[in-house]
Amino acid sequence: MKPVTSISQIASLLADPKRSAMLWALIDGVARPSDELADMAGLTPSSACAHLARLSASGLLKLEPRGRKRYFRLAGPEVGAAVEALASVQVTTREVLAPGASDGIPLSMRRARLCGDHLGGELAADLYQRLFEAGWLEGTDQQIEATLEGRAQLARYGIFIESLARNQGKSFTSCRCCSEWSDHRPHLGGALGSSLLKLFMQSGWIRESETSRRLHINAAGLHQINRIAHPMALKSVG
Repeated sequence: MKPVTSISQIASLLADPKRSAMLWALIDGVARPSDELADMAGLTPSSACAHLARLSASGLLKLEPRGRKRYFRLAGPEVGAAVEALASVQVTTREVLAPGASDGIPLSMRRARLCGDHLGGELAADLYQRLFEAGWLEGTDQQIEATLEGRAQLARYGIFIESLARNQGKSFTSCRCCSEWSDHRPHLGGALGSSLLKLFMQSGWIRESETSRRLHINAAGLHQINRIAHPMALKSVG
């Protein structure tokens, strides 16, 4: 299929806001039943089935029958990547969301997701804030440096700033590249952000999803990550 034809066909499928809403609801890679997708998109079950059938026939969704219910998921990671890319494009619009209106982003994707080679999402934004408040990091978003205290504390986790600095320079940077997902707070990118994600994964706290950028966090991992640079945890160590 020619690229222009493919773009046109996909665009016609996504032109309906209800179909776009259902694709967006599946962006975390989790399969959901048709009745749940109908509720998310504000459709009757019969109307949702018609839209889902069209999306499935086009190859954007995959049907998974489970007993009497029909579950749907994105057909592949490339579909999710395309939907995410479209969602990140800023277009001029006069539409204004009412205060408190939901953007339909799955909670799991808000919480933690893969952002390049580092951790993104609310979990990462909270950690970024704690690292500054605890005095482990200092500087501006684009010129971040680890303090002496930060170097000592991070070394406890096997992250040695001197080693990272030899390859990346003395400063590290924040990341806002996936700010369309949540509350626009920055999180830590660069070599330090990548090293922290490796630590979390090697410790068994986080694992990747095979179908999306969603990251799975177990209860122990959530507890341990939230302890990093937390005032109460630092007080107990001291």
